[in-house]
Amino acid sequence: MLEPTGGRLPDGPPSTRTEELRSFLFLSIVMAPVLAVMVVAGYGFAIWIYQMFAGPPGS
Repeated sequence: MLEPTGGRLPDGPPSTRTEELRSFLFLSIVMAPVLAVMVVAGYGFAIWIYQMFAGPPGS
């Protein structure tokens, strides 16, 4: 069922400059490197699993 506001959530208090800065720093200093490491590790894991079934390169 839709909200009485036409399906939109009511607007909360506007974010402050400090909150936006804190969010930006968290995303750029913490989340971006963590995500990059997870992508590289996942790719390496996928290659490792593939090589378990297909054999090492050149074989």
